[in-house]
Amino acid sequence: MTEHGGAAGDRDQVRVRFAPSPSGDLHVGNIRTALYDWAFARATGGVFVLRIEDTDASRVKPEYIASAQDTMRWLGLDWDEGPGVGGSFGPYLQSERLGIYAGWVDRFLADGHAYYCYCTPEELQARRQAARQAGGPSGYDGHCRTLTADQVAAYRAEGRRPVVRFRMPEGSTTFTDLVRGEVTFDHAHVPDFVLARADGRPLYTLAVAVDDVLMEITHVVRGEDLLSSTPRQIAVYRAMGVPEDRFPVFAHLPYVLGPNGQRLSKRNGVVSINWYREQGFLPEALCNYLALLGWSPGENREEFTLAEMAAEFDLARVNKNSAQFDVRKLEAINGAKIRALEPADLAARITPFLVRAGMVAEPVPAPDAALIAAGAALIQPRIRRLSEAPEMLGFLFGTEAGFHVNPADAERVLTPESVPALAAAEKALDGLGTWSHEEIARVLRAALITGLGLQRGVAFTPVYVAVTGRSVAPPLFDSIELLGREKTLDRLARAVRLADGAA
Repeated sequence: MTEHGGAAGDRDQVRVRFAPSPSGDLHVGNIRTALYDWAFARATGGVFVLRIEDTDASRVKPEYIASAQDTMRWLGLDWDEGPGVGGSFGPYLQSERLGIYAGWVDRFLADGHAYYCYCTPEELQARRQAARQAGGPSGYDGHCRTLTADQVAAYRAEGRRPVVRFRMPEGSTTFTDLVRGEVTFDHAHVPDFVLARADGRPLYTLAVAVDDVLMEITHVVRGEDLLSSTPRQIAVYRAMGVPEDRFPVFAHLPYVLGPNGQRLSKRNGVVSINWYREQGFLPEALCNYLALLGWSPGENREEFTLAEMAAEFDLARVNKNSAQFDVRKLEAINGAKIRALEPADLAARITPFLVRAGMVAEPVPAPDAALIAAGAALIQPRIRRLSEAPEMLGFLFGTEAGFHVNPADAERVLTPESVPALAAAEKALDGLGTWSHEEIARVLRAALITGLGLQRGVAFTPVYVAVTGRSVAPPLFDSIELLGREKTLDRLARAVRLADGAA
């Protein structure tokens, strides 16, 4: 039996790595892992390494690698070694390390830890099906483990191109996982696995084990889905001649589940981090929420900064139970983070959304920038996503010819019964001397509540819809002040005509 404990924790400096294989946008599970790796490194004064697993060129494209790095930077997860940063253990793209892996394959073959396998996919599939029908294990059956020279010659004469398989030793592997405790795998259920394809390109288990050893990774913090690969990696460490006290310590993080209780995937929930970015979720909120999917700072705290997490993170407090992703909880945290921003910071963050919506030009003209700054302060208590800003502030931008009232709100609110309130509001504001929200509030209350005897909702809802185009908007009096006298009076007049025509 192979036993592996926590000796890596005795090394002078923690070294952890995040090693994505980006075949598209990074997803929630990727980033939760990256976040825990980053926080563990920062909490221990260690090194956070970014390594790209890009040996499968058909899936991992340069644009995906660039996008992954951009996402990491946007989230504030800076790396100490890796692409664009460098380091003493590079290169950090596996596609640039192929010679290293080939050297280890040759060594394993020479030492008897690996062998050539000439089985075709069809033969493997047929034997798997036969094993299943017989009630036995369906993994590789070791057919090529002890081929004779004549058998090898015959396969080669057929033109077969072999893969290289690792010769898994008999027995079992036991290791101490920092999240799950002691874990044992019987090697009877860990068949010989492929190290390199027929074209020589390495598979995951070879490359990840070699890289973790050569980059002196002390702790492997990753998702629970990779737990079953651990005995294979430990076997590769041993074949490399690595002393057991130099093996990395493992910590397998719990699954992230979707709303239906199944593992989060594209089929049961949005998983792309870029989707959340485009929808106006703050990086601070995403990191805060994802941190809670398996870890907590204690004392029932649910909101904290990335710096606070870096100071307090401890793998000992990671829960081994699966966590369920709840976008409503994320939205609540996002809203709290938005409310905590400085107004100028919020204005800067909503500006790209207004530009994307075509409401302001880029670069933003100074008058529009001032309007955005003022509008940001008004909507700050009311939005949960930055992407809500265009709808909330759209009434302030563009030409009057392009301004339209939401049809559903118009039908519901701008009825003939609303005409007296609209007309009274127009008259009161037309004679106003100082255009400020205090004076606007004073004359509208006098005209509509005192003068017409209307309840607040009945009095002001038609004015809201007339001026902003919708029934949900920033505070009415502030909105009117920002919109200005001319546009306000014009919209009230148009609303009177529209309401009259609804009869």
